[in-house]
Amino acid sequence: MKILIITGKLASQLVKKESSKSKHDVHVHVVNTPIAAFLTPKKIVEEIERYGLNHSDNSNTNQPIFDIKSFDIILTPGLIRKDVNYVKDKMGINTYKGPKDAADIAIVIEMINKLTLSSSIPADKLIEDELRKRAFKFIEEFENNDKNIQKLLKKPENILVGAMPVGQDFPMRVLAEIANAPLLSDYELLKRAKYFVKSGADMVDLGMIAGETKVERIPKMITLLKEHLDVAISIDTLNPVEIKSAVEAGVDMVLSLDHGNCEEVLPHIEDKNIPAVILPTDYSKNWVPETVDERVKSIEEMRMKCSKIDVLADLILDPINSRSIVDSILACRQFKEKNREPVFFGVGNVTELLDADSVGVNALLSGIAMELGASVLFTPEESGKTMGSVKELAISSKMMFLSKNRNSIPKDLGINLVLFKDKRKSDIISEEFNIPIVQAVEDYKFKHDPSGSFKIMIEDEQIKVIHYLKMEPQIAIKGNTAKAVYDEILKRNLISRMEHATYLGSELEKAEIASKIGKNYIQDFPLFKRIYN
Repeated sequence: MKILIITGKLASQLVKKESSKSKHDVHVHVVNTPIAAFLTPKKIVEEIERYGLNHSDNSNTNQPIFDIKSFDIILTPGLIRKDVNYVKDKMGINTYKGPKDAADIAIVIEMINKLTLSSSIPADKLIEDELRKRAFKFIEEFENNDKNIQKLLKKPENILVGAMPVGQDFPMRVLAEIANAPLLSDYELLKRAKYFVKSGADMVDLGMIAGETKVERIPKMITLLKEHLDVAISIDTLNPVEIKSAVEAGVDMVLSLDHGNCEEVLPHIEDKNIPAVILPTDYSKNWVPETVDERVKSIEEMRMKCSKIDVLADLILDPINSRSIVDSILACRQFKEKNREPVFFGVGNVTELLDADSVGVNALLSGIAMELGASVLFTPEESGKTMGSVKELAISSKMMFLSKNRNSIPKDLGINLVLFKDKRKSDIISEEFNIPIVQAVEDYKFKHDPSGSFKIMIEDEQIKVIHYLKMEPQIAIKGNTAKAVYDEILKRNLISRMEHATYLGSELEKAEIASKIGKNYIQDFPLFKRIYN
């Protein structure tokens, strides 16, 4: 296939470098404009008519630089705003948008026969959508293959929790904990549970209160969640009285059994055939194993005690620099090398006790869990820095399942957790212009806008602004994007000063970013703090 790529001067070297990797016959034509996004379909047609038809180039050879009629496809910059179908109509050659990032040109050309390119949508978006579609199709077909699932469930490393298949051959299941569940009202409890399910949780856990007995709340909580949710429900307590109550109420899994409570509660669990998470501890005696070997030996003894039920082994993932996160990972590895029972991985033990954004930590721990053969990723969302952890684990679990099944590293899978940075570093160098350079300084003095003022906030993941006139609220406007809110403000003539308009645009954009990433938004304060001086 012969392909003509139209680009600007700034991106030209990168486009040439990336397109040279292709097996196709690719010609790169550089338009005399610095930024490709400045091009329009009309300008591209004018460029082709000047250099690619019957006109001569500047060398006076009376020959065109390229023969446009010899090309099968024209690729324009993906950043062009308008539909490039105009070029096709004028030139008679299929014309499509290339990627927004020149670094993606190689993969676009590689997949050019597999993609349905568009004259209006940048190609990198199409590639992303295609890879994502393939990834989810693979997972969906696996999850819906009942015959294969039944076959896999016959293996000792796989079990059922409620109706959910759990084990080493399945994607790691995400168990989201509602901490201090008995303290919540029914409305708050259900809202929290629905939020977790919407975030991608496969199971929801009712976290009880250590040192207290709230047995009277348990049946109602379990019934409430089972009536409204289609996921397995577990209870997190070592209290035998609470465990018995949960079992009688129909809970799907028990967290947790250890040497201190198992004898008392095992008969009730065995009678209902409910799976349980087992610990290598004896909290009734305040005993916790010290070494890797002690952990593994103790949990193997627990497994023998619980031989009549399905179990998940929790070797207890330690926070960084507490006992030893390395030892806890080694204990998981050592246990899994000798035993086939599913492993429970308490990711929240690390993320909640580490002052770092959870997204990268969750992805890394999910990868470690996958290599260890873990089956359940467990987390609450109890601090601002871990908000969104359930969704992050749900995505990273799918990433690791794809990586495992494709026998590849978890990269370019169609699903990713790259939120705050870009996957590729841009090689484009800014062009120098012979123009004055002025160092900007802040020089704004507040001047009241006679059209009023605005209070901006985030409410239910939407941007909400309240317009005030003479200190009295007049109208509230809600929208999913800064532009939607801003357009409505302009349409209603609620703003009249230029500096007020620029301020409002900046604040609305901050609010939109905050709503997308789950960050707190406070008007007039920076969204991010500097991590380096």
